[in-house]
Amino acid sequence: MTDARVHPATADALSSSSAATSAKDSGEYPVPPNPLPTKPVPPPDTYVVQIPREQILRYPPPENARKFEALTRRGKSRRSCCCFTLSALALLVIAAAISAGVLYLVFRFKSPKFAVSSVAIKGMNLTTAAPISPEFDVTVRAENPNAKVGIYYLKGSAINVFYEDVKLSNGVWPAFYQPKKNVTELRPAVTGSGVILGGTVKASLRNQQSQGNIPFVVRAKVPVKIKVGSVKTWKISVKVKCDVAVDALKDKAKIVSNDCDYSVRLW
Repeated sequence: MTDARVHPATADALSSSSAATSAKDSGEYPVPPNPLPTKPVPPPDTYVVQIPREQILRYPPPENARKFEALTRRGKSRRSCCCFTLSALALLVIAAAISAGVLYLVFRFKSPKFAVSSVAIKGMNLTTAAPISPEFDVTVRAENPNAKVGIYYLKGSAINVFYEDVKLSNGVWPAFYQPKKNVTELRPAVTGSGVILGGTVKASLRNQQSQGNIPFVVRAKVPVKIKVGSVKTWKISVKVKCDVAVDALKDKAKIVSNDCDYSVRLW
């Protein structure tokens, strides 16, 4: 015999069940929210590496690399050439110093002496406004005091006469050989043409002529060679500078003062 028992439903259960059914039917049942968007996932075995812009290295094209190598080799060759030239100059200076030392110690080389012994002036007209053509006949006394050394005065020389900064005349130093213990007087003709003297220069010349003391500068540049026995040195440049003052601008001017000096350039 089956015992069937019916349990009466409570009021709360019936109310909740009816509320759920009505909410579902009316569309008020809560809908789950939409999922948040997600970033695309890279395919497998793919890696993204971010490098700062300043650390990106660029390789130049091959032709630029060849140009760079050519410039580098050229720079190295130039540096080598400069080093070789400087070394050669240094050796030349050392050789010249040794030669000069040998000349002085072995042969007791003495410096040549120069002096202006007479000056004849023509064409210095201070009354005209036209260009002038001054002439200076300068007698230079050259002395070689050495007992074992001869001096060759070579071609390619120049001699000039200046008043202040104005070049008045120019000429050529004679080429000749001066033996040991010798004194030779040279008379180079030094002439000028088309020389324009300003008013200030003319006034200064007149003033100094009235005082009987007109200063001039005689400059000479002469290539020479020194002879020791049968051996000659290389070409040496000698510069002579003489400060000469005369009493008047005339043919037979008298020398008031005379001071000569010289310098030597070994190459």
